[in-house]
Amino acid sequence: MAGKFRFGKGGGATKAPKPPKEKKPRGQRLAQLRQVYTLAQRGDPRIGLWMALAVAGVLLLGFFIGLAVGHPYYATFVALPLAFLAAVLLMSRRAEKAAYSALDGQPGAGGAALQGLKKGWSYQQEPIAVDGGRTANLQNAAMVYRAVGRAGVVLIGEGPAGRSERLLQTEQRKVTRLVPNVPITTYRIGTGSGDNVVATRELVSRMGKMKNVLTKQEVAAVDKRLRALARVKPPIPAGMDPQRMKSMGRGQRR
Repeated sequence: MAGKFRFGKGGGATKAPKPPKEKKPRGQRLAQLRQVYTLAQRGDPRIGLWMALAVAGVLLLGFFIGLAVGHPYYATFVALPLAFLAAVLLMSRRAEKAAYSALDGQPGAGGAALQGLKKGWSYQQEPIAVDGGRTANLQNAAMVYRAVGRAGVVLIGEGPAGRSERLLQTEQRKVTRLVPNVPITTYRIGTGSGDNVVATRELVSRMGKMKNVLTKQEVAAVDKRLRALARVKPPIPAGMDPQRMKSMGRGQRR
């Protein structure tokens, strides 16, 4: 444990001071906010107006609350941070919606959408199975992605409905053989009827509502076993993210 302790003047061991946490430069934070605002503006050109209305609404609420207690201006000043927070949250929601909308119909949408998952999920951004069809055209390829969490194994298909459904069934049989007692849920990104059909923007929220049935240790064991499957080399670059969804990028989590 060298380097963890040091000796003080009296000869006793004392803990070495922790290095200070690095803070993001203010300019970097502002640049990120500008990027999020630009993305939100693509989806909603009136985002600036809605943000201004959110700020005004919170400040008015603070003013009237202050009026009731006899300190309207003080309460308005206190409400300023809350007004700013409300505007930023609104901007983030609109930017997230715009990012998901841009993914619809794009190859790799399933892998990019999985970046929005919270802690507790382990996933691969590259597809575990690909069916390019006769033309081997990525735009018309069927793909399947896999995520493992406390809710079990989730398989996500995208591409032409018929081929993606068949690919999902094939991968489901493989998973069942390897981990027969683990729940398996399938989703297909796209349009049409069926309980398992979801839009890109709905995928993460649907997965977040699933019931937990596995422990953290079981999740790790299941994920390790599934990764032993022979991987299909997809005809796309590893780590493909068509829209570079930086605001949602969290990488692989566990």
